[in-house]
Amino acid sequence: MKNLILIVLLSISYLSQAQTSSYQEVTPDLVEKREELKKEITDNYLLLKNSLIISDSLSVKKNASQLKESLGKFKFKKLKLAQMNEAVKIRREIIELATELIDTGNINKQRNIFQTLSSKFWQIADKLKAKNVTLYLQVCPMTNAKWVSDSDKIENPFYPKNMLTCGEVKASLK
Repeated sequence: MKNLILIVLLSISYLSQAQTSSYQEVTPDLVEKREELKKEITDNYLLLKNSLIISDSLSVKKNASQLKESLGKFKFKKLKLAQMNEAVKIRREIIELATELIDTGNINKQRNIFQTLSSKFWQIADKLKAKNVTLYLQVCPMTNAKWVSDSDKIENPFYPKNMLTCGEVKASLK
């Protein structure tokens, strides 16, 4: 019984030290690096969207690869367990969708995949965007296709030739 109590006390002591040391390790340099990674993720998503606007399937592949890589480096912080599990699940789904974008050269298939990717991205955009970036959820009312932009100006990545300005801002994150 004494051994069990000793093990429990040592475990509690170890856990509290681990938590304290992890809090102590958060430096302004680490915070800045995290913000840079958030900006990189957002920029990679926006470059991907812009590649679809100009119908450049090779750029879509390149930017999907960069988004996949930057998302793979990102770790969520300060979330409750259920929120953490959901955010990690969505991030994994976005990475899988980015892989699908990389694997196809067909611009129409890329647009279909991007529609799902954009909906998923918006679900966790508040956790991914850098502090000084505003993001807008935009929707094409004719098709309900959604995408995220850093401008309230509409440039529809799904129908750039026929309906470039078709859409409206539905929400924003500041």
